[in-house]
Amino acid sequence: MKYSAPRGTCDILPEETPIWQAVERTCRRLFAIYNYKEIRTPVFEATELFSRSIGETTDIVSKEMYTFTDRKGRSLTLRPEETAPVVRAGLENNLISKDQITKLYYFGPMFRYERPQAGRQRQFHQAGVEVFGSDDPLIDVEVIVLAEQIFNRLGLLDLEVDLNSVGCGQCRPEFIKKLKAYFKGDIKKMCEECQKRLEANPLRILDCKEGPCQNYIEKAPAAMDTICPDCKGHFKAVLAGIESVGLKYKINNRLVRGLDYYTRTTFEVVSRQLGAQNAVCGGGRYDTLVEELGGKPTPAMGFAIGLERLIKVLEAQKPDTASRKKRLSLYIATLGEEARGVGFDILDKLRRAGISADMDFIGKSLKAQMKAADREGARQVLIIGEDELRSGKAILRNMRTASQEEIACDARIIVEKLQPLT
Repeated sequence: MKYSAPRGTCDILPEETPIWQAVERTCRRLFAIYNYKEIRTPVFEATELFSRSIGETTDIVSKEMYTFTDRKGRSLTLRPEETAPVVRAGLENNLISKDQITKLYYFGPMFRYERPQAGRQRQFHQAGVEVFGSDDPLIDVEVIVLAEQIFNRLGLLDLEVDLNSVGCGQCRPEFIKKLKAYFKGDIKKMCEECQKRLEANPLRILDCKEGPCQNYIEKAPAAMDTICPDCKGHFKAVLAGIESVGLKYKINNRLVRGLDYYTRTTFEVVSRQLGAQNAVCGGGRYDTLVEELGGKPTPAMGFAIGLERLIKVLEAQKPDTASRKKRLSLYIATLGEEARGVGFDILDKLRRAGISADMDFIGKSLKAQMKAADREGARQVLIIGEDELRSGKAILRNMRTASQEEIACDARIIVEKLQPLT
């Protein structure tokens, strides 16, 4: 029987991993520049952590979580997002305090039972940041600019930053009241999910992507019309900060994000090269979540980058990017058992010196070994046979120019010659 990857998952193959590694390197470099430290959490958590933080009526909790019961009857869930686990880990390990700034970043797989489509899988990967301890609008600006800088370093084109404010616990009830009154008259004409959301959580209606519903959503009240003076002042300061660094943005009154914990600033970086699911990065402020999960009131802000979507955009811009791989410095081709032993000794010393190298372990012919070297992208090939053993000099062949030279069959000399090229 042949097995295949489960629907909604995919293998990331060796020819594809270089672009993933390049994206991760860029993210790590920028995270370090902005003074964020890495945190790694388990891939599953107590189910209540997500239902309590994300919201029972969100699509994620109600329809998309992978939940199971362990052997002791405890309900556990594969993480659908990483903010709640980071908050849990921060509180459990005393990393979060209201009188200090804590900056954390993460990479890892997330899991949601969704309909697979371009840039969206049931197991998908995110990179993200969370910063705790400040309600300063400039923290919002820093987080948004950090996301933009990552995409800028990667050379992404045709991107847009969408911004909104969803208010706070004081002013949001008035917004929800207005939404409920607005949708009530036409709700029967909208999809079944929106009809359920009207009573359970009218804010979630704004997440709907169904065409008929969009006609009503486009004309719905905007949160900006009901937010309190404090939230208005905060958002005004965020916009001023973004303008001061020259970042282009657009106000999107429909942008509420799909999680209930957001307060005040929400944002997305979207790509016009993707379809309806066009956000490559999204985030915002969540000033009540730390307290909701058992900590002291602590303001917080963060974002998550969908790596599959980001890489899809990069591949569309530069189709050859995914196929690029780091070239091997040297491939050692040997003929005969004695030459094989000498070659392996040289191989070991090259690797210990930090030089990428490989050799044949199957017993191929010299011609087949040269083909293997070419397939691996080796810059040079060291050929060792019986004649080379007798003379004490191997043949070093340049695979790009096809030129070759004799070199002492001595690992130290070979290392000295190759190190400047690595």
